[in-house]
Amino acid sequence: MSRLAPPVHDRGITTLALDSPANRNALSAAMVDELATALDACMADDTVRAVVLTHTGNTFCAGADLTAPPDPYALVALMRRIVALPKPVVARVTGHVRAGGLGLLGACDISAAGPGASFALTESRLGLAPAVISLPLLPRTDPRAATRYYLTGERFDADEAARIGLITLAVGPGEDIDEALAPVLDGLRKASPQGLKASKELVTATVLESFDQHAEDLIARSAALFASADAREGMTAFLERRDPAWAL
Repeated sequence: MSRLAPPVHDRGITTLALDSPANRNALSAAMVDELATALDACMADDTVRAVVLTHTGNTFCAGADLTAPPDPYALVALMRRIVALPKPVVARVTGHVRAGGLGLLGACDISAAGPGASFALTESRLGLAPAVISLPLLPRTDPRAATRYYLTGERFDADEAARIGLITLAVGPGEDIDEALAPVLDGLRKASPQGLKASKELVTATVLESFDQHAEDLIARSAALFASADAREGMTAFLERRDPAWAL
């Protein structure tokens, strides 16, 4: 069964929608593989000027699928593929984003979120850390805000996400997210493919440096954390819907 909805093409814009509501669009190994394949198809298609990444249901992405987690190398490769894609990737978020889902969001070039969106880096509550997703997040997010939300796992809204640089545009109550994105997509349609590619290379250079310099270390850290006793307790408690042993 596909974890992505069929792609939708509209005047040079291809929309890819995460479509695995049973697990809240969590990043399973299959989801990561399918999305990578879809992005490769967009890269190879000369009629595609830009990609919109969105979702079905009330969750954009709940993070890693704890029952079938992706290989960390595959997740890093997916995020890097989004950053390095020679075509802009625009995130359209109307629901919740958690943990690894923020890495997916952070890899996108432009992002808009509606009033129903919420965000949280919940890894510390599971005995983990936002390790590999730091590769796109830390170069783009306010460092003091990153410190707070990495440590506390607090939930925050679209206005705060825009303030700290996680997203580009917060859409307020009563506003339509597609109307808010319309001038963005029209601007991308008016740009030449060469102009988009060259411009994207300028604004993603620092993010790609983060991948090239730190990916191996963060993958190793992530693997060690997932293999730890704290992580086993944290993930078990999460799946059993109870507090972990360390909760006060």
